[in-house]
Amino acid sequence: MEKASTQYKREHKSDFGREKIEILYEDEFIVVINKPSGMLSVPYPGSHVRTAIDVLEQLMRKNGTYAVRHRPFVVHRLDRDTSGVMMFAMTEHMQQKIMGSWQTMVTERLYHAVAENPHEGELPDYGIINDPLAYNAYNVGFVPKAGAKPAEDARPGRFSGREKSIYEKHLGFSDGKAKFKTIEARTHFRVIERGPTHTMFELSLDTGKKNQIRAHLAAKGYPLAGDENYRAHTDPFGRLALHARTLEFIHPETGASMKFEVPEPEEWLSYVKKGDSHPVVPVWQKVFDTKHTEKKKNIYNEAKHIEKEHVSGRQLAHMSFMERGKIGRKKK
Repeated sequence: MEKASTQYKREHKSDFGREKIEILYEDEFIVVINKPSGMLSVPYPGSHVRTAIDVLEQLMRKNGTYAVRHRPFVVHRLDRDTSGVMMFAMTEHMQQKIMGSWQTMVTERLYHAVAENPHEGELPDYGIINDPLAYNAYNVGFVPKAGAKPAEDARPGRFSGREKSIYEKHLGFSDGKAKFKTIEARTHFRVIERGPTHTMFELSLDTGKKNQIRAHLAAKGYPLAGDENYRAHTDPFGRLALHARTLEFIHPETGASMKFEVPEPEEWLSYVKKGDSHPVVPVWQKVFDTKHTEKKKNIYNEAKHIEKEHVSGRQLAHMSFMERGKIGRKKK
């Protein structure tokens, strides 16, 4: 099922599905691009949408530089809705070389983000978030709370015989019951600007896990503006407010020091400084609120209907504690 935000962008975003990449640098070993928000970095199993690697291949074919042994190979990823600087290897050998030395080869990798201010527990001006991450059934990363459990239908052997999702790979089983396997994640942060309603951060990663920045900040009460997955209440830019601004590294073949920097939109900082006392409710929040309200109404109406009839033991077994309580109060 398509997310509410995706549906909205499909209907209102002029370049939806036709986003373009910008090549910042290219040689026979690597290529560095500026990836737009809304474009997947690479395809995932079963996906047929345009990706950054697809568009890059098309450009190379057009320029006559594409070959079976000289084409883009992924070495790292950016989330679909994250924009910014991204690198690809140009041969399979270079891909292996880069991925094997990534931690020492990359000397600086900075992100800028705009997050909603928390209701309480403000982060200091700088520091590190090192909460371990887990992944839910939608492959979205999160910081699990004590007692968090996977979906009830997760069981040993259910996922055998096919390629496992991120969620499935991060499940453990004990006595036939599923539990989350957490992974280490460390995010360094520095506050660039504190505003009345939002905060701008600069962030760097010790570990590059899927959804790491988004999950870490959301767990501290700072969901990124425009982030449907982490229940943001604002969407001032019509996109996720996360941008991979800087990538600095030692060239894997020549040894030259290289740095690429693409600033985030200027409106991000001006928006944070000014604040937004009357933010527009994002379309997905409206959809969620509507569905939540309808669900509550349906539960209430079902309980009212059952009150008028004989309540069987089977009906009671499928009702929540609150629903049973309502019927009990009515009968007194």
